[in-house]
Amino acid sequence: MRLHRFTFNPFQENTYVLSDDTGACVIIDPGCHTLAEQHVLTQYIADNKLEPVRLLNTHCHIDHVLGNAFVGRTYALNPEIHHLESAILSSAPQVGVAFGIQVEPSPEVVAFLTPGHSLSFGETTLEILFAPGHSPGSVCFYHAGSELLIGGDVIFKQSIGRTDLPGGDFDTLMASIRDGLFKLPDATVVHPGHGDHTTIGYEKKHNPFVGLNEPHA
Repeated sequence: MRLHRFTFNPFQENTYVLSDDTGACVIIDPGCHTLAEQHVLTQYIADNKLEPVRLLNTHCHIDHVLGNAFVGRTYALNPEIHHLESAILSSAPQVGVAFGIQVEPSPEVVAFLTPGHSLSFGETTLEILFAPGHSPGSVCFYHAGSELLIGGDVIFKQSIGRTDLPGGDFDTLMASIRDGLFKLPDATVVHPGHGDHTTIGYEKKHNPFVGLNEPHA
């Protein structure tokens, strides 16, 4: 499996394209907002002769869905989200007004992601992990074969997702990380929604927000 990261929009959000040898690919959290950003995404897909077959959102804050409409229109795809993100996705255009950003309404959701289940594209299977706290329906996508995690805004290098937005909860986020993500192998590479990648093992030792020596909330 191959991973390519793009950093888009004023929020510096990470958009990911995962592909395998079949040429099938999934687009995760498309944040492309400008024509130039949209071109960068489509050019990469065209240059690598990829066929987008799924549009996935780890969660639906506006920085992660700014490109949903464009991707949906360009590749005839509808997003797949956790059902608890439905209201957040629907409110994205109104939230955008507060930030002075025009947000085109997302296409209708085609399917809801079920934690504990898996999803496939080409010859690749991703596990769906439920990790609420930053938002009520945050999910992560884990590829066991390559020990790779698309983490959304749950955990970052030496940081965590904010919990002061509607539906956020600090204690829930701590449980998602400590009792969920930290059960993955230490070598697992975490590709977050913002910033550089990290590993589970590194965050266990160095993340000041979720240090394992601290008592659980």
